[in-house]
Amino acid sequence: MVDEEITLEGVLGESAHREVLLGFAPANLLHALSFADVLNEDTGRGYQRRINPQHSLDFRKYIQQEWSSTIPLTFNARPRPDGAWRLISTGSPLASLAVAPGVGKVLAQVDCQHRLGYLNDLAVNLPFMCYLGLSEREEMEVFNTINSKAKGLSTSLLDFHDASLATDLAQERPELFVALQLNNSDSSPWFRQLDLGGSSTSGLHRRASLRTMQKAIKRFLRQTRHLGRQNPENTAHLIIDFWICVATLLRTAWDNPRRHLITKGVGVYALMSLAADLYEESVRAKQPCDRRFLMGRLAEFINDIDWSSSGPLSGLGGETGVKAALLHLRSARTKPKFLGVSYG
Repeated sequence: MVDEEITLEGVLGESAHREVLLGFAPANLLHALSFADVLNEDTGRGYQRRINPQHSLDFRKYIQQEWSSTIPLTFNARPRPDGAWRLISTGSPLASLAVAPGVGKVLAQVDCQHRLGYLNDLAVNLPFMCYLGLSEREEMEVFNTINSKAKGLSTSLLDFHDASLATDLAQERPELFVALQLNNSDSSPWFRQLDLGGSSTSGLHRRASLRTMQKAIKRFLRQTRHLGRQNPENTAHLIIDFWICVATLLRTAWDNPRRHLITKGVGVYALMSLAADLYEESVRAKQPCDRRFLMGRLAEFINDIDWSSSGPLSGLGGETGVKAALLHLRSARTKPKFLGVSYG
């Protein structure tokens, strides 16, 4: 926490259509004044990825080299009702950002989390660009634009950004809407178990990524054209019911995800295509595709499949692997069942 007023001096200008302050300051001071707003998956607040310590340590080592340099670190001074910061004009275009004492970290790290992460004790001078007064939503939009193609940035985190920024997610990206319903509904076996790319107290128990699930749901929607018959909310209820049946019938495998494939990519994709098969059967049979229907059809064969990571589905990957896994599931459904006959 800063104990006396600090001023960051620079040049006031515009980055395209947004007002910014450009300047230079010691890394340890910028570290003391700023924070990374990492997505908290439990509360839904924040938007940054989890920090990669090695990435940050590599930059710390690099920036101390004699020949090192970096592009400006990007911050945002968010609006605050307590007057934590103020802009002082010192003669156009010069200005300074004054940070009041005792107000804590006032600058959000829009694009510098890993560069600044381990520089708390280094006084090396660094360039910075600070947006002035962007809202959290506007800040997220800037971050998303800067990083949407960044190598190593979680695609699930970008999906979460899209969901947060969408005006009507159910209509704009129904597959993402349904995937988030799976993760957010406490009736779902996937409740808080999809990796969104942020941090979570349930992190050790997460089974698949948001990107994997929404792509699998997209397969279901494409095969069934379900949205032509039902709205996204009803689609979400159907898919939650399907996974409840899977988790119930395959309880041992569900409770041991590291040793089984039902929550790995190949399993999730193949099972969602199987869900599409069952839905189409219910339409032909003119029966509701409810939990009773799904449980009855799945119970006929699903426990005959070896879902272990050492079974016939192991090593399958990519589109070809998913097709092979789905063929295996469909074959198990049509395999004749021999009933034991007792002779007296």
